Amino acid sequence: MGIVIALIAVLVVLLSGLSTGLVNDGVSGLKSMPATAFAFDEGTMTDNAFSRSLVDDEQLEYWAQAEGIESAEPMGVSIVNGTSDQGTQVDLTLFGVEPSGFLAPELSEGSGLGAPDGIVVSETARAAGLEVGSVVTLDRVGLDLTVVGFTAGQATFGHVDVAYLPIGTWRLIASNTATPGVPTEATVLAADYPYSSVVALRAAAGSSIDIEAGDDAAGTMTMLRTEAFNASPGYEAETLTLSMIQVFLYAICALVVGAFFTVWTIQRTHEIAVLRAVGASSGYLLRDGLAQAAMLLVGFTAIGVAAGVGLGAIMPEAMPFELEAAPVAFASLLTIALGLLGAAVAVLRIARVDPITALGGQR
Repeated sequence: MGIVIALIAVLVVLLSGLSTGLVNDGVSGLKSMPATAFAFDEGTMTDNAFSRSLVDDEQLEYWAQAEGIESAEPMGVSIVNGTSDQGTQVDLTLFGVEPSGFLAPELSEGSGLGAPDGIVVSETARAAGLEVGSVVTLDRVGLDLTVVGFTAGQATFGHVDVAYLPIGTWRLIASNTATPGVPTEATVLAADYPYSSVVALRAAAGSSIDIEAGDDAAGTMTMLRTEAFNASPGYEAETLTLSMIQVFLYAICALVVGAFFTVWTIQRTHEIAVLRAVGASSGYLLRDGLAQAAMLLVGFTAIGVAAGVGLGAIMPEAMPFELEAAPVAFASLLTIALGLLGAAVAVLRIARVDPITALGGQR
C-alpha cells in the first residue's frame, strides 16, 4: 500500500510540474506584463483572440482617456517564422510594444528597445542559438531583425519564444508593405498603419477599471490579464485537460486508500469489537485508525514527492516541465487529506459495529 501511495504522489508531482510548465510555456510572456487588462476588438472570438483582434488608434484614444486608467498602450501580436544568420530556423511570437512604455520587457542582458530593427527575445531562445547580435530574417517578408537583448526569464506565448520589437516595426510587418532588408525610421513612418492587436491597460493606483463603460464607448471587449490567458492558442484546452486528469487522480487516491483501509479494518473486526466491548468509543477507534493512516500517507507521500522531484530534474528540455514549491505542496497535502478522508469513512463504518454481533459469542 505504501508503494501505491508513493506512486500516486509521483504522478501528482509530475502532473503538477507538467501543468505549471505548460502554463508558463503558453502565457509566460503575458504573465510577466504589468498590465491590468487587455481590450480586444468587439466581437473577436475568444479562442486565439490576440492574433484575431485588430483595434485602431481611435479605440486606443478612448481607453487612454477613460476614468481610472493610468496608461493605455497599443500592443501587436503575431507569430512568424524566421531564419537566423547561422541558418537555424526559428519561430517567434512578435510583441509590438512602445519602446519606453510599461510593456517594455525587463532585461537580463543587452540593451532595450529603440532602433526599428532591434528585438529583445526570450531567455529560452538561446536554445535556438540566438545571442546578442544575431540577425533573424523573417520568412516571406525578408525583414532583417537584430537581437539586442534577452528578457529576464522565460517569455513565451503559445509555446513560442517571444520577440519584443517597437510597435512601429510591428505595424510595418502587419501592413504587408515591408520590403526585404533592415527596417528604418523612414520605412516605419511610411507604413501608415494605425492598428494594433489589442490595447494594454494599466489601472491607476487605488482605482478600478469600469470595463463595461469603456467597452461601450470604445467598441471593444476587455479581459483582465488572467482572463486573457484563455485568449492564447490552446491554453484553455490544455489547462482543462490537465485539471480533469488531476481531479480523477485525487479521486482515485481517496478510493484506493479508502478501499485498503476498509479491508484492513475488516480484518481487525474482532479486535475492534473487543475494544468496543471494554468501553472504547468510536472517536477513539477513529483517532487510532487515522493515526496509522496518517503515518502511512505522510511517510510514503514524502517518498513519492522526493522521487517525483528527482524525475523532474532529468526531464528533457523539449518537455515544458517546471516544478514550483506551492503547487507541489498543495497537491501533496490534498493527496494526504483525501487519503485520510477515505480512511475515516472506512474506519467509522467498521467502528460502529455491534460488539456482540462482531464477536459472535466466540470471546
